[in-house]
Amino acid sequence: MEVTVSNSRVRGTARAPPSKSYTHRAILAAGYADGALVRSPLVSADTKATAAAVDALGGDAERIDDHWEVTGFGGRPAVPADVLDCGNSGTTMRLVTGTAALADGTTVLTGDSSLRSRPQGPLLAAIEELGGSARSTRCNGQAPLVVDGPIEGGTVAMPGDVSSQFVSSLLMAGAVTDNGVGIELTTELKSAPYVDITLDVLEAFGVDAEKRRDGYRVPGDQSYEPREGEYTVPGDFSSVSYLLAAGALAADEEVVVEGAYPSAQGDTSIVDVLRRMGADVEWRERDGIVIVQQSNLDGVEVDVSDTPDLLPTLAVLGAAADGTTRITNAEHVRYKETDRVSAMAEALDALGADVEEHQNELVVRGEQSDLVGARVDGRGDHRLVMALAVAGLVADDDTTIEGAEHVDVSFPKFFDVLYDLGANVDA
Repeated sequence: MEVTVSNSRVRGTARAPPSKSYTHRAILAAGYADGALVRSPLVSADTKATAAAVDALGGDAERIDDHWEVTGFGGRPAVPADVLDCGNSGTTMRLVTGTAALADGTTVLTGDSSLRSRPQGPLLAAIEELGGSARSTRCNGQAPLVVDGPIEGGTVAMPGDVSSQFVSSLLMAGAVTDNGVGIELTTELKSAPYVDITLDVLEAFGVDAEKRRDGYRVPGDQSYEPREGEYTVPGDFSSVSYLLAAGALAADEEVVVEGAYPSAQGDTSIVDVLRRMGADVEWRERDGIVIVQQSNLDGVEVDVSDTPDLLPTLAVLGAAADGTTRITNAEHVRYKETDRVSAMAEALDALGADVEEHQNELVVRGEQSDLVGARVDGRGDHRLVMALAVAGLVADDDTTIEGAEHVDVSFPKFFDVLYDLGANVDA
């Protein structure tokens, strides 16, 4: 699907979609339990993949109205009857690979071409250390994966600079092993707030886990028991970032975003980044409301080691700001649905921005940029598509984004929300 966004002004109120990261973990945690009601989840292609994985592993995840009703497998997953297809969802594959290592038998996991290009090696090695068997069918550390269990727990050493999802996977699975799992990190942990999200969900489901000086530890022989049998998913700040960026760049009066409550999400830092850039933004945390007005922005330096999903948003803000925006510690952002560093550099260049790409950073010189509409490729990446749509609000002429249907991964109604705020959107 192609979507064309024209130079527009926006105003009004929008609601943050539920958090994708929390929804994945809540559905899987409900699977580890005897069951649970997951309220206000994000219903998207990725979270449906996790729900399908719970089904395949012996549970049952059924959508009823605006929630997921999950009957769990009580910490003892079954061997799937067929290959487990995770689609485009890296979170599903990595979290569920740990679950599969608990099953008494062989599980095969695969995904689409993008997912089959993403690194899984450290997680496979960790499962081997814990007494299971895990390998890549192509011997390159990428899916398809073949996993044999059950693991009983233990201590593993693994790098933290490839994906924090490996840590989350082992923590969630480790709680129901006999011996628990200790994780010693051999490198600095990237995207650490995503592990904080996992710890937050574990606590809500009655599971003890702790952060240590050199890693993490989860005791074994625990049970997942959510309070009152249910869990409510908070709003998603990765998605909020596009709405706030739209307001900061193109608001006519103000844009109000509801459902933006404080949480463990690292991407809440978008509010502070906008303030540093000079945006007129107010976060009423107790009410879960962020109010932003169009502002003259200045370039800043932002370290995205803990917030990789913000890079596309920050790059667009930088292209419309005065001065230079330098996005640093970004190498791990190359291993997402696409190489987001390179993809954003290419797309912004096509739109007339002055962009300089390095292995570990992206430099955008807003004062030398004059955004003009063009045809750009969303690269099958929901975050690129949404960020480029925001750029289209302030570019001269029309911006046409190919592959726009991929917003279904995390914000299925994104273009409807943008249209309702007054943007000129033609799907």
